[in-house]
Amino acid sequence: MKINKIYIPFLFFSCVALGIVLGGIINYPVGRATFAKNNYKTKLNRLLDFIDKEYVDDVKTDSIVDLTVTNILANLDPHSVYVPPSEQSSIAESMKGDFVGIGINFYSYKDTIAVIKPMENGPAAKAGIKEGDRILYADNFKLFGKKLKNEVLFSKLKGKKDSEVTLTVYRKSEKKQLKLKVIRDIVPIKSVDVAIMLNKETGYIKINRFAETTAKEFHTALLNLKKNHITSLLIDLRENGGGFMESAVEIADELLKDKELIVFTKNKKGNIDKIHATVKGDYESGRVAVLIDENSASASEILAGAIQDNDRGTIYGRRSFGKGLVQREMNFDDGSAVRLTIARYYTPSGRSIQKPYKKGDSEDYFKESESRYISGELYEKSKMKIADSLKFKTKNGRIVYGGGGIVPDVFVPLEVTHGNESLEYILQTGLVGHFVFEQLDQNRTVFKGFNFDQFQAKMKDNDFYVTQFEKYLSKIGIALNLNKNNAIVNRYITAEFARQLFGENQYYQIVLKEDTMIKAVLKH
Repeated sequence: MKINKIYIPFLFFSCVALGIVLGGIINYPVGRATFAKNNYKTKLNRLLDFIDKEYVDDVKTDSIVDLTVTNILANLDPHSVYVPPSEQSSIAESMKGDFVGIGINFYSYKDTIAVIKPMENGPAAKAGIKEGDRILYADNFKLFGKKLKNEVLFSKLKGKKDSEVTLTVYRKSEKKQLKLKVIRDIVPIKSVDVAIMLNKETGYIKINRFAETTAKEFHTALLNLKKNHITSLLIDLRENGGGFMESAVEIADELLKDKELIVFTKNKKGNIDKIHATVKGDYESGRVAVLIDENSASASEILAGAIQDNDRGTIYGRRSFGKGLVQREMNFDDGSAVRLTIARYYTPSGRSIQKPYKKGDSEDYFKESESRYISGELYEKSKMKIADSLKFKTKNGRIVYGGGGIVPDVFVPLEVTHGNESLEYILQTGLVGHFVFEQLDQNRTVFKGFNFDQFQAKMKDNDFYVTQFEKYLSKIGIALNLNKNNAIVNRYITAEFARQLFGENQYYQIVLKEDTMIKAVLKH
């Protein structure tokens, strides 16, 4: 089936919606639930027992229960969800901030596990695993030539700390098989992608989600930037679907003065819980800019709202997603979980940024984000939906709006030409990484001996890889004409080559150089 550019945004927004539902966790202590005996609960239990004992065919009762729970939650709000065991374990791991494994970035290429890059100083790198290696066996378990479910694959590569796994790999560059013993160890899952200097005064920190370790990662990054005597700090929350509220609060506390309100929540009983900044904070003066877009949600919006409402900094970008609901998680013995909305949160000015929704209609709710590119909102500030009736005032008396995300102080449109919105999202998915891997895989000597400056000179204004990328997209069923967007496509391709050849910092050095939001901040 051919996928054209009309459908790509929908596919992307569907993935983003799942990320915001599952990644946008507002962390509350999990209490032990108590339930009264009610007729409707008895009815449900009797029905399940009746099906289990008497139904003419064999039925997996647990699947019926999963379906029942899912349907019940579907009639509430879009963020009250059931998470099956297979998803819950990986989500919990991601939010924890580390796991025990071998430390590689890989993908399945032609039914084989291809190593894009081993983590620097990680277990695989220490054992001698290299870029381009194909992992054929984990001990005696075959990993190629068959489509393995992720949970099976991960179970073979992960394990207990200090446990050993023998990997049989094929090294294409040497045309030989190798057996390498890898000692599993703790592998961090970074939520702060990078912290670099944009110029002599300006530090930049990119946060991809709010996990348990994010505040600590941010604090370390901030202290390192402060060694350069920064007077301006950019916090990039674009594409950040959220996470733990505590992490967002701790980061806000680094930036706000003692007793300034960060956020407050209100539950069904009207109980209000206010969270204020404390005396601690390593960047309470100096310029702050926060970058957001239509996929910044949940904890991202808490941080952006706290900065905006306290007049602590300037928000750049496009209207954020609009998630102002608080979830509490309840875990089940089978490893699944329910995330139930138990409160609403409000920014310091008193506004709820939760966008409208109809109970039981999550599809339209998540399509609202998709509709923004159709309406032209992603290109023109005047087309942004603002609830004029929901006006609030910041600490210094500026007007801000509730009811539909954080409205930026400075609007910055999408970079790509109108009608090619799908391209902006494709460039930030794994497709570019896979394309670059395959290009390098064909000839890993093409950049051999190059330093970073020589590499950049070779890639500058080079449309060869843009043409190849267009062919690559067409081959996998995505029809896009890249002619009008050569510059941005080349920038992302060059940045991805830099990441795979040199590292994460070099990726951001390239991708941020012509970034329109970065330019907007530096110009002001």
